[in-house]
Amino acid sequence: MIPGEYRVREGSIELNEGRRTVEINVTNTGDRPVQVGSHYCFFEVNRALHFDRAQAFGMRLDIPAGTAVRFEPGEEKPVRLVEMAGKQMVFGLNGLTNGTGQTLTDEVRERLNAWEATTP
Repeated sequence: MIPGEYRVREGSIELNEGRRTVEINVTNTGDRPVQVGSHYCFFEVNRALHFDRAQAFGMRLDIPAGTAVRFEPGEEKPVRLVEMAGKQMVFGLNGLTNGTGQTLTDEVRERLNAWEATTP
């Protein structure tokens, strides 16, 4: 083996095979670029990004690990999201979910509404 070498099996590898996906349109309403990494809970991304957050609950970008999507100021584009794997527990970030990413509860909706009502 050579240091840093990748060894992959023959044929195609399908990312996130068998997981639920959704495509949403996202607009950066801010005055600065926003970059979102592959495993960041999309529901909790920067408030300058406008989209249907309820559809994004428990989801992340459907892109390869270690990559990101950049949204320039004023830019609108579609992105595909994929449901999180594992236990789907989300903590930290913007403090909206703080628990399971499986069910959008009234408590999470209240935190989202309060967060969206404040200005950065």
